[in-house]
Amino acid sequence: MDKIKKVLVLTGGSSGIGLATAQFFAARGWAVCELSRSGKGGEGIIHYGVDVTDEAALIGTFADIYAAFGRIDTVLCNAGFGISGAAECTAYAEAVKQFRVNYLGAVSTFRAAAPYLREQGYGNILFTGSVAGVLPIPFQAHYSAGKAAIAAFSRAAALEMQPFGVYLSAIQLGDVKTGFTAAREKSPAGADIYGERIALSVSKMEKDEQSGMPPSTIARAIYKIARKKKPAPLYTIGFAYKLIALLNRLLPTRLVAWILKLMYG
Repeated sequence: MDKIKKVLVLTGGSSGIGLATAQFFAARGWAVCELSRSGKGGEGIIHYGVDVTDEAALIGTFADIYAAFGRIDTVLCNAGFGISGAAECTAYAEAVKQFRVNYLGAVSTFRAAAPYLREQGYGNILFTGSVAGVLPIPFQAHYSAGKAAIAAFSRAAALEMQPFGVYLSAIQLGDVKTGFTAAREKSPAGADIYGERIALSVSKMEKDEQSGMPPSTIARAIYKIARKKKPAPLYTIGFAYKLIALLNRLLPTRLVAWILKLMYG
């Protein structure tokens, strides 16, 4: 247990990784403020009904939280969902929706939290990223691009915030077994062009997800990062995914693309 009650604020805490993380921190004595559209709270967890695409609501909620607790130690920008389908056939509106939630939702959460952490002179902001951000997956182009954008934003903003004692980290995840898989919005558009490749690729990926790490493993890793005095800008969770990320840096780009084609193409 922490001697001083610390405060975690996280988005997307109603299920999956977010819920597991909220429960993990709360069980260790942290005050947990969970922001989502459908959460219910729980022991040690206070639910705030907030949509991350509503920046004004985020700003107001962080003001309320800081007024109530007088501190914010860790912020986890976790809200998100997935879409899949052929890049060529994904409607513009669907791509915008993906980025509004996964990328701009994280940016808005950061913007709402940053003034409080900066003024108090400490704290960290964590972003839920994905290995797909560095190894883009076919028929997951917009999701992969959004996660790459999160990693880039986090690393750039980290350089801006460190002089104020605030540290930012992007956490690259691999396959995790959660309800995220079932909630994915899948578009069949383009099946007449790409044949069965879309369905087969997404099916293979979803099978890998459901054989992946439990969300409790991710929650434990996030807790370790949150307790570091000076967390690194980038973390990859799981030995296999650390190895994959390393190989991506060492192997020729063409060889990496060939491997991904064999796996998901």
